[in-house]
Amino acid sequence: MSGLYLHIPFCKSRCVYCGFYSTTDESLRQQYVDALCGELALRRGYLADGWHTVYLGGGTPSQLSAAQLERLFAAIDTSAAVEVTMECNPDDITPDYARIIAALPVNRVSMGAQTFSDDRLRFLRRRHTAAEVAVAVDRLRQVGIDNISIDLMYGFPGETLADWQADIARAVDLEVEHLSAYSLMYEEGTPLYRLMEQGKVRETDEELSRRMFEVLSDRMAEAGYEHYEISNFARQGRRSRHNSSYWRDVPYMGIGAAAHSYDGESRQWNVADLRQYILAIGRGKVPFERETLDADTRYDETVMLSLRTVEGIDLRRLERLFGARRLAYCLSSARKYIADGLLEQTAGGFLRLTRKGLFVSDMVMADLMAG
Repeated sequence: MSGLYLHIPFCKSRCVYCGFYSTTDESLRQQYVDALCGELALRRGYLADGWHTVYLGGGTPSQLSAAQLERLFAAIDTSAAVEVTMECNPDDITPDYARIIAALPVNRVSMGAQTFSDDRLRFLRRRHTAAEVAVAVDRLRQVGIDNISIDLMYGFPGETLADWQADIARAVDLEVEHLSAYSLMYEEGTPLYRLMEQGKVRETDEELSRRMFEVLSDRMAEAGYEHYEISNFARQGRRSRHNSSYWRDVPYMGIGAAAHSYDGESRQWNVADLRQYILAIGRGKVPFERETLDADTRYDETVMLSLRTVEGIDLRRLERLFGARRLAYCLSSARKYIADGLLEQTAGGFLRLTRKGLFVSDMVMADLMAG
């Protein structure tokens, strides 16, 4: 079964690093929710009805009111969904809002903690404080949400290894079921990128970043988390099913402005403009562009996404999908990385990154791709 993603682009304020499509204009929230429901109706035949996973991302989905969320979920068939995730900001989780979430089909909450340093949170222009993360986790627990994920970032300007270790310790103490950790990225067009161009901040050097990644991997393993994807750690049985579907090449439908969809053969994406999106849906049309994926592109994506996971590339599946010639190319390209200890071929017929290879995964992936 497929996954459903709904993009909720509203934010109270923009974070300094954010490159996702979002807006601080809250005046169109109700019209946008109505448009989301309209797109769901218009695209009922895109993939088979019934969703294995549902994910509300953003932006900040917790900026929607109880009535807006109820309206949205009334339009979504969650009867077959094993996982329904909603992204939330920690400071949005009041006792009342926690009860609102618990009354919905939501059974998993993902929160952007990012760091437990109030100074670094202010640098990111985050709305919440470090203390509010623990409060939010407790409030969600009290209403019965037993699957909570938090995001962390590392590699802040001036951040030390000790600072990062303290953040990891705080996260582990919360005993959440899942943790995602990402190196702070300087994406072109963001305020953070402009600060770097102006010489006001500098990226963390590669050696410190590598040590931060190693410390993270070690500490999470000690705490009983499975490192199942380059940036993701989970308690037993608590992997993100929705995101795992992306890495396993499962089709999905994306609803909303700037949302992407994939049916196995083509990718399509909606217009990244709130007003254009609302107007088009109101006229009964979905405003999107489409790209048909050729064999080389599909091979490249299979290599890239599979190598992100702990299992790696299923070589038998690779040959079945792309033929013996492409399999031979993959194995030939991998030979030097196997010799260097960056890749390993398992007895079960998988090609995967070693611990040493995880940190240089982009380089390895690029060399295995068709080019």
